Amino acid sequence: MLNLLELLSFGPNGWGDEILQGALLTIELALVTLPVGIAIGLAVAVAKDSHSRALRALGDLYTTVFRGLPELLTLFIVYYGGQMLLTRLAGYVVEGAHIEVNQFVAGVVALGLVLGAFSSEVLLAAIRAVPKGQKEAASALGLSGWSTFRLVTFPQLWRVALPGLSNNWMVLLKDTSLVSVIAITDLMRQTSIAVGVTKQPFFFYLVACLIYLVFSGLSSVVFTALENRASRGFKRVGGH
Repeated sequence: MLNLLELLSFGPNGWGDEILQGALLTIELALVTLPVGIAIGLAVAVAKDSHSRALRALGDLYTTVFRGLPELLTLFIVYYGGQMLLTRLAGYVVEGAHIEVNQFVAGVVALGLVLGAFSSEVLLAAIRAVPKGQKEAASALGLSGWSTFRLVTFPQLWRVALPGLSNNWMVLLKDTSLVSVIAITDLMRQTSIAVGVTKQPFFFYLVACLIYLVFSGLSSVVFTALENRASRGFKRVGGH
């Protein structure tokens, strides 16, 4: 057992440095992707709640595509397809040009597109949960549609959306492991390298499991605190 723990030591004789770096990169990837996915999801939710048939159709098409495609396939399409597209476009400007897509950026875009598709459904339900009477009152006061959304709908939808968004965050944390296939040195990539060198698959994959569980546990604490904070005024009013 002591020999196994020595494999997690820091320095040239252990894999602690690499595992820690991979874990930090996993969190960094998830944290960068989160606002991207929520922004996309909010835009799609607003489109699906609009009076425009074309916008609703585009929103439905987006969610159908990116909720239906496997996340790994979306990642490959963004990484390899984006590379081909950018290279083709650059070729019109400079003959023989070749564009390499950054793996981290490709991971953020791919995971953000998927997160946006699932978050849009959560945010759409939250938008529609805001009482219509409040929107009508805002309109009667002369507020524009954008002002009504910004001042009335937006501040309230987070209380309803937070439980669903917390679930999406948990899924995002797990999906970050997929980026290892495009050579991003995240937690899973570093774990796989350690396994290949040390021939200790059970030990290192168990360590990876524990790290993901720690991330999930901390995330649950954070989102529970956010939900309690967002619901404070609502609970106080309900108690009167």
